[in-house]
Amino acid sequence: MVNLNDKVAVITGSGRGIGKSIAINLMNCGAKVVLSDINQDTLQASVKELEALKGQVMGVACNVTVSEDIDKLVKEVTDKWQRIDILVNNAGITRDNLMIRMDEAQWQAVIDTNLTSAFKMTKAIAKVMSKFKYGRIINIASTTGVHGNFGQANYAAAKAGLIGLTKTTALEFASRNITCNAVAPGFIDTDMTKALSADIIAKVLEKIPMKKMGTPDDIANAVRFFASQEAQYITGTVLEVNGGLYT
Repeated sequence: MVNLNDKVAVITGSGRGIGKSIAINLMNCGAKVVLSDINQDTLQASVKELEALKGQVMGVACNVTVSEDIDKLVKEVTDKWQRIDILVNNAGITRDNLMIRMDEAQWQAVIDTNLTSAFKMTKAIAKVMSKFKYGRIINIASTTGVHGNFGQANYAAAKAGLIGLTKTTALEFASRNITCNAVAPGFIDTDMTKALSADIIAKVLEKIPMKKMGTPDDIANAVRFFASQEAQYITGTVLEVNGGLYT
């Protein structure tokens, strides 16, 4: 069993889905978890759910594209728990369209939320981690960021950029005992994929050697490993969790 007792973990976009599963997984290992989401109602409902599991949890509403919100989150967490040991940059959106039809607003919204926010959050929280000479930063990338995907130029570019950010963060903070790795999910059973038509889901499943979607827990388990002491000598790595979907 991974031991994260007394570690403080901040998970962005954790009001539901993959982020929420990550928070529960880390909490079950003893971590104090900070749920963060732009949707206050979703956030508070998830905080109550985790409190009912007898975990140490706090919720901080945060728009990860706004620097002032990030600074507020860091202050609230450090005021309560003094430190931040684990950061999971999970917040993300999609605005899919063919490149020829994609407008600049669709492009920029995805870049700002999926990539620039991770830079801002990492910069702010790595300063806290550096004081304690310890940190685990895990970025939620995507198989799309490795291989590209039809109709997702903005999403693919943001996730590919996140992988580059992961590798550079790993280099710059290694001397401070801060690791940075990425988990790249494939086709995961979330609200986002549930919104797709049955035909689209069937076509994607045909391409997956394991012939099934992954679950949020599959991603949370990978994050837990990177957050653990067992991964203390792994940094700058991208782990694809995709059922064999490599093309």
